[in-house]
Amino acid sequence: MPDILSQNEIDALLTALSTGEVKAEEIKSQESDKRIKPYDFKRPNKFSKEQLHTLSMIHENFARLLTTYLSAQLRTLVQINVFVVEQMTYNEFIFSVPNPSLIAVVDFSPLKGAAIVEMNPSVAFAIIDRLLGGSGEYNDKLREPTEIETGIIEKVFKKMTKILSDAWKDITNISVVMEKLETNSQFIQLVSPNEAVALITFNAKIGQSEGMLNICLPHIVLEPIISKLSTRIWLSTSKREQSEKSQTLLTKKIYNMKTQLRAVLGKTHIPVGEFINLTVEDVIALDKDIRSGADIYIKGKLKCSGSIGIHHNKMAVKINKFFKEEDSMYE
Repeated sequence: MPDILSQNEIDALLTALSTGEVKAEEIKSQESDKRIKPYDFKRPNKFSKEQLHTLSMIHENFARLLTTYLSAQLRTLVQINVFVVEQMTYNEFIFSVPNPSLIAVVDFSPLKGAAIVEMNPSVAFAIIDRLLGGSGEYNDKLREPTEIETGIIEKVFKKMTKILSDAWKDITNISVVMEKLETNSQFIQLVSPNEAVALITFNAKIGQSEGMLNICLPHIVLEPIISKLSTRIWLSTSKREQSEKSQTLLTKKIYNMKTQLRAVLGKTHIPVGEFINLTVEDVIALDKDIRSGADIYIKGKLKCSGSIGIHHNKMAVKINKFFKEEDSMYE
């Protein structure tokens, strides 16, 4: 809906037109400029805003899972948050990666193609230092990792790929596997330079060290499931998964609970004098017939009846009958 001018604004506009301060041609030119939107054919918009928003939510879950894992492994303060999710060309991403850097090429099976997980060296060396018993601080000049350091960080990347697979479960089942680890981005050419990619940038803080973590997802890899990158689909699937997980967890916890079970042969009342004078071989008559069996109480409530016997040289109760809730006569 166009903006409605007040009477004072209309009078001011007419005055400006009559005095020549504003020309009608300029107003028409400005209106026509608003209708024109520039489009760069070298950088086509292949990801919609909703799809980028869905990618952001997926990787926020990834950031939470990764933070939990690294906090437990490193036993230090770890903060990983999604900083920005944007679209760019693959060439722009490659030139933005510092050299050297820790770059993992990961396979997104069953999708065709691969993606990139890039970790800033300051973050990588802080993780390595902490795993080797250090304080987790890295203030030296950036360099390529040694063979031992590469082996350590490869294990971290492999765990990250498993966490990334879990984060994508609400969209589709993807098995993310690390193929190789590089330190120079110029040696990695997954797609054509002008191919559109979604770049998810994380701000990572390990102890006192801070840096960036990037995940580069080419559009050509996500194209088969691009229609699933909808907020509505993600939320509905996520809620269903959470409901099923909660039900399974609740059922498992209930089955593993321990409760008190008590078998009562019968009851009676005797004077205190008789109770004090009880001796061996005295007989106490109960209020129940021997053929009626024992009442079995669970947490103080009568639930069933059974017969007393021996099973594998141990006293046992054989369940003969279950009582319904409405059988109040047995309460």
